[in-house]
Formats: sequence, C-alpha cells, structure tokens
Amino acid sequence: MKKSDKKAFAVSIGKWGRLLVVLGVLVAVAGCSESDRPLEPPVRFEGNIFGTFYQVTIMDPLTQGESLELEEGFKAELESVDQAMSTYRDDSELIAFNEAPVDEWQPLSNELIEVLAISQSVAEASHGAFDITVGDLVNLWSFGPGSRPEEVPADELLAEQLARVGFDAVELDSQNMQARRTRDVFVDLSGVAKGHATDRVATYLDQQGIEHYLVNLGGDLIARGVRDEDEQTPWRIGIEVPEDGQQRAQHIIPLESMSVATSGDYRNYFEVEGERFSHTIDPRTGRPVTHQLASVSVFHPSNAWADAWATALLVVGEQDAMQMAIENNLKVLLLVREGEQWRSIATPEFVNYFGESLVDELGIEQLPTPAPTNQPVTGE
Repeated sequence: MKKSDKKAFAVSIGKWGRLLVVLGVLVAVAGCSESDRPLEPPVRFEGNIFGTFYQVTIMDPLTQGESLELEEGFKAELESVDQAMSTYRDDSELIAFNEAPVDEWQPLSNELIEVLAISQSVAEASHGAFDITVGDLVNLWSFGPGSRPEEVPADELLAEQLARVGFDAVELDSQNMQARRTRDVFVDLSGVAKGHATDRVATYLDQQGIEHYLVNLGGDLIARGVRDEDEQTPWRIGIEVPEDGQQRAQHIIPLESMSVATSGDYRNYFEVEGERFSHTIDPRTGRPVTHQLASVSVFHPSNAWADAWATALLVVGEQDAMQMAIENNLKVLLLVREGEQWRSIATPEFVNYFGESLVDELGIEQLPTPAPTNQPVTGE
C-alpha cells in the first residue's frame, strides 16, 4: 500500500470510528429516553399463573422502565408461591412434603409455614369445613391435578379415603419452621394458596411505594388507594351472578384497602346421568356439597384468610355459613339459589363496613346480630 493510500485509509477509519461512537451515544440516549418515557395510567399487566389469570392495574405515575421492573418483581412473587405450593408440579415444596415419610418433621419455608398456620386456624374455627388434607378426596372426585374419568367413586373407596382425612393429621412447629404429617394424607392448599399469592403481590407493590392499584388473581382481589385520585373514585368490583356460562355482575361494590375472595359451585363441576357434582368437597362427608348456597364472598384485609374462609363457608351451606361468619366477625356476602332467582344476604360486619345505604341500594338482605358464642379466629 502506498503511503498516500495508508494515510487515506487511516482517515477513513477515523471517520468511521467517530461515526460509530456517535451512533453508540444516540442509541444509549434513545434507550434512556424509552426507559424514562412516562406511561399513561392505568398501567395494566396481564398473564397466566396457577391455571388461571392474573391482572394488575396501577394508577400511580410510572415510566416504561419502572413498569418493567414492577412486572418482573411481582411475577417473581407469583413464581415463588407456585414453587412452594403447587400440586401440579413435581418439584414443588408441597409435593416434597406430601412425599416425605409419615411422622417425620420436615423443615419448610416461611411462607409455607404461614399458609399452613392460616389453614389450620380456619379448619379449627370452621369445625373441619376447611381441611387441607382433603386432597385425595378431591382427586378421587376428578377435580385434582391428574386426569381422571368423571364418574362417581364407589362408596367403599370414599369411606377408605374419608377415614384418613382430618386437619389433625398435620402438625406444625412454627417456632422451628417445620411440620409433619401424622397420617398418610395428601395436603392440598388450593383453597388458600391463590389468596396468599394475591397478598404477596400486594405486599411487593406496597414495598415499591405503589399507592393505587388493584390485583386480580383468578377472581381473588385486593385494592389499595383509589381508581381516580383527582376525583377520589374508589375501585369497584363485581360480585358475579352464580350462573353457568355467564359472567355478569350481581352487585357492584367499592373496594379500598381491602381484599375479597369468592368461592362458588357454579364453574367447576361434572354431570353423571343428569346429576351435577360440584368441585366443592365437604371434608366431613367426602362428597360434593348439595345445598342451595351458590356463592360466598369474604371481605378481609388478608386475601389468604378471605380465600380459606370463603371455601369453608361454601361447604357448610346458608344457615351454618351465616352463623359461622357472625361468630367470627367476618364481612360476608352470600348468594343463595331460590328457584330461578337469587337471594343476597350480608352479615352485620359487612353492613357495618360498607354502610346500610349501599346495602339497601343493592337490595341485599340484612340479618340481626346475634350474641357471639365463641372467640373470632379471623387473622385481623
């Protein structure tokens, strides 16, 4: 290469180098500006977890970068709960607990101990209507994680499984973070884990300084702040009509710094020879519930407690559910079938919290407050 050519080549390389530096700076600036770009509220995140959906709606001012960090954070919370409590994955902590030898103490994570403690408290207060050892019965009735034929189990097989069921078969040692099964039962936390996951997402958002949001995890909801800060408009949630194939709100209720969990017998069921069998199994009989109570919504600061109580109250039926809810000072709304119509009934705590004017406006029946018969076990 001639000397003049070398000089020209060097000049050319220098120009290209400067150009690449400029382009790099522009890309970096563009990246920063995109990350700092403010988003118009509401900012919504949606996806699937636990075989259902999640939706997180945030009204706080966020940038694109902040929203991505938040999404990554609360998805990690959901994954953590799934890893700990799923019965649909072989590597979960709960499956390992179920497969551990009977009568041997097993060290468990903080969150699994916490959820087991809530479960056992509600089981005791509901006299066994909520029972996490019902897993084998749920599987027997074709509502568990495995694929099973939709058929009515034989009486002998039901009796055999029912003999092992009982929340006394799980012992906790919370101080040493361990638990054990005293009988060969299958622990199933599906009646409380989703509520716990909802709480975990809310706690994470609180820790990040988010003030106005609504978390919806498969129908379990928790709200903070308001829907519109300028107008002070509260979040409003719908309590669905318990009818097959429909998603229509029976009541619209404001929700602020509160959660709600709803259990119903109208979504998951199978039919044999014209008879319908609900997925809600009564741990005391081993069979699906058959009463006219179709939907129970429990309002509680903790969605895990609300979730567990909603399941327990749906099991026992209208009369016992109302009495049990009153005894434990729970804010509860019941929807009861009456032919082709629905009867809505609220506990005194529900009326006190939401106000008589709203209850009257929605056409919800109020019941008088009886004298309490025991101490509440509500987690509040």
